[in-house]
Amino acid sequence: MQFTYYGHSCFSVEIQGKKILFDPFITYNELAKAVDVNQIGADYIFVSHGHDDHVADLVNLARRTNATVVGSYELATWAGKQGIEKTHPMNTGGKWQFDFGTVKCVVAHHSSGLPDGSYGGNPLGFIFTTPAGNFYYSGDTALTFDMELVPRFAKLDFAVLPIGDNFTMGVEDAIIAAEFIECKRIIGVHYDTFGFIKIDTDKAKQAFADAGLELLLPAINSSIELAVGS
Repeated sequence: MQFTYYGHSCFSVEIQGKKILFDPFITYNELAKAVDVNQIGADYIFVSHGHDDHVADLVNLARRTNATVVGSYELATWAGKQGIEKTHPMNTGGKWQFDFGTVKCVVAHHSSGLPDGSYGGNPLGFIFTTPAGNFYYSGDTALTFDMELVPRFAKLDFAVLPIGDNFTMGVEDAIIAAEFIECKRIIGVHYDTFGFIKIDTDKAKQAFADAGLELLLPAINSSIELAVGS
């Protein structure tokens, strides 16, 4: 499975010929200046919650690509009011069979307000079970015992977790989260974008290695290939 990183918590994967984008925040990210948002394609856009640093490019991207926006009921309703024609509302605990595989929504402990100040619904994590591999994107979240349920739903090939601390889990908690979800290959997101979440990436990688885990930190606007079943 190819994983492309666009900075902060924005990334994409391609499954069964479908391009799936997550939490689009590119235009306003100083670290993502090399990314041409107009060249990004999407069949689906999954949104973990409504904060600006996860939805800033959502409306323009969804309109241009005619992607289906997937998120909480409140977020999907808001997106529809912005002129996005295709939405799929979900909520915590729900599961749906898409044309690329199955997605289950799980708990994320965070807040979720939309750009207009309205309520964004429950923040969500997503577990993808697909022919191309299985992965968990936690969204912005604290460490929680709910993560111990994740292995009951899927055997993961990799997981995408925040590591920037202050607003979400930091490195230490993300290591515990990796143990809870029984996944040794972690892609770190939600770090270095602004002052509150700057980290020492070398120390982070070493901390994961010391715990017997692999922390992957792809460069912005780069892709990595993730072999499944390894």
